Amino acid sequence: MSTVDLHTLTGAYALHALSGAEREEFEQHLAVCPACAQEVREFAATTAKLGLAAAVRPPDALRERVLGRIATVRQEPPRVPRQPRATGGLPRGGRLLARLALAASLAAAVAFGGVAVWQHQSAEDARQRAEQSERRSAELTRVLAAGDAEVTTAELAGGATATVVVSRERDKAAFLASDMPAPPSGRVYQLWFDEAGTMRPAGLMDPGAGDTAMLMDGPLRDATGMGITVEPPGGSPRPTSEPVAVMSFTS
Repeated sequence: MSTVDLHTLTGAYALHALSGAEREEFEQHLAVCPACAQEVREFAATTAKLGLAAAVRPPDALRERVLGRIATVRQEPPRVPRQPRATGGLPRGGRLLARLALAASLAAAVAFGGVAVWQHQSAEDARQRAEQSERRSAELTRVLAAGDAEVTTAELAGGATATVVVSRERDKAAFLASDMPAPPSGRVYQLWFDEAGTMRPAGLMDPGAGDTAMLMDGPLRDATGMGITVEPPGGSPRPTSEPVAVMSFTS
């Protein structure tokens, strides 16, 4: 499949509408295409919000109409920054290695070899963080689109709305919030799985984001609910404050 065709599959991927072979090929493309990765995240967040906005049974013929239109309407690919034309026939990976080699040579020439090593390590750390983020985004999408997904929504103090999507089949849970007030200065919101009254850490929310969609850390296991508390930066092994919210999962 050509790169242009792969750019058109972001929506289908977010909705889990690709075949196994198409999904595998697209996920390989996703790892090296920031534009498609961003579009998949936006599709996933939008799909979750639209899906939770109203519980209305669609007409029985809707699926057939949508599949019929897919065959005749082509999705526009995302805008991807133009890449400069390579010289000498080097592949993309080869051009990257050539740039790294040149940077290392220049650094050695001015006796800053240590700086080159630091830059290489920083780039490697950034790549690993990006790959981890992409994996979590893909898993978040799979939880939201899971066939056994259970949805629980609650209104929180201050007008915020919190939603938990649980998939027992995938052993994962996703947390979505809108209009969440900022935590007190120097504090963060921490999520917890509730296992028969025992709270297990399940991740930290971005303190600067009022709206969020995140995969909760760790397996779901036997959790029957979740909670939110205010904790020190980096989180705590157990809650240290009264819960901001406590939600039970749908049976």
